Amino acid sequence: MKVAVGSDHAGFHLKEHVRVTLAAAGYDVVDVGTTSAESVDYPRFAEQAARLVSGGEADRAVLACGSGVGVSIVANKVAGVRAVNAHDAAEAEMSRRHNDANVVTLSGVRLGPEQADAIVAAFLRTEFEGGRHARRVGQISDLERDAGEVAPTG
Repeated sequence: MKVAVGSDHAGFHLKEHVRVTLAAAGYDVVDVGTTSAESVDYPRFAEQAARLVSGGEADRAVLACGSGVGVSIVANKVAGVRAVNAHDAAEAEMSRRHNDANVVTLSGVRLGPEQADAIVAAFLRTEFEGGRHARRVGQISDLERDAGEVAPTG
């Protein structure tokens, strides 16, 4: 499985830990940056990783910033991406089972390496259940397709 990883400065150390852990476990890891704890803007890195997933060049992505929220917002702007800002392994697992999430985002400030390992492991090992959940994911895809339409006024 190919996994893209990315972060801003606040998520850099956690991203580095995840990158090394995934590579040691045999995953094909694509690191889109950042490359240090020097201040950078997170949208650039979150978008790059999300586009790899959306374009089929990566199966999933793991992103980190201070809270995990900013990179999640950016990733969710890319059509075909369903990102979850997971706080624990159970949340990551359910996002895969029910929402077919393909990007997980992490808080570089609130999560330690062990917590991140549990979240990422659950996210990568869990399969989408399909069934009634596939219908709902399809409705999300419909919203993405229709996003270019202009909303009625007044």
